[in-house]
Amino acid sequence: MLFKRFFLAAALLGALGPVAAQDKPAVQYDAALAKSLGADDMGMRSYVLVILKTGPNKMTDKEGRKKMFEGHFANINRLASEKKLVLAGPLDGVEGRRGIFVFNTPDIEEAKKFVATDPVIVNGEMVAEYHKFFGSAALMAVNDIHAKIEKKAEKN
Repeated sequence: MLFKRFFLAAALLGALGPVAAQDKPAVQYDAALAKSLGADDMGMRSYVLVILKTGPNKMTDKEGRKKMFEGHFANINRLASEKKLVLAGPLDGVEGRRGIFVFNTPDIEEAKKFVATDPVIVNGEMVAEYHKFFGSAALMAVNDIHAKIEKKAEKN
């Protein structure tokens, strides 16, 4: 019985050996891509991370709220198309945290100017908390990739 188990284990390892021995092709450093994304030698760069939190003014007018959020999304799209906004998305609302922005700037004052154009900030629906953030320069490619995978709704 012990011999059968040993033989089975040896057979499995022998079968897996060629798979384990195969190396993945080495990824080649792309200096032009790194430069275009603003990467340092580690492939990183500086950003500003903004956490959007519940503000003091909740818009209760249904139509006004709809218009405010349409403006919010239009502002996000504008900033992304201008390459100022790298990443945005909603959060789960825990402790009033409702969303994030990652801006293509290392300067908090510049990020504050971008955020000041957002209707949810202007109306006090949300407030912004700013943090310096050091992350992968590959984030700069997110919007271009997203444009290729988002199905646009057909306009009537």
